[in-house]
Amino acid sequence: MFKSLKYSFCTINVYNSFVISSINEGFHLTPDKNKVLEEIANDYFSNNPFAYISHRKHSYSVDPSIYLQTSKIKNLIGMAVVAEVPLAKGNAQIEKLFLDKPFEIFSSLDDAIKWAKSLTADE
Repeated sequence: MFKSLKYSFCTINVYNSFVISSINEGFHLTPDKNKVLEEIANDYFSNNPFAYISHRKHSYSVDPSIYLQTSKIKNLIGMAVVAEVPLAKGNAQIEKLFLDKPFEIFSSLDDAIKWAKSLTADE
């Protein structure tokens, strides 16, 4: 399965066992935007486990309290951040403290995808 979903603030690509998001340049990601991820979890994964990959190609900010809601998505089994810029990696280290699920930081999208597939046994 592959589906590309476009929103006013991001693009999310849905695969069999994971999603990859790319947030728009300059956006401030707040907890109200978490509804999109909740809808995707229900619509595309139902009760099946999935991983979330944030591909940070653009500069944007995240309200870390979003992860308190994200942690409540029952079938979300892990999150990865792909960041090449040191500042983005540092921000992700702080964000990691707010998510009650496995959270890894990668420099390459391929490595994040391999990790996500290993969580869901989708090899």
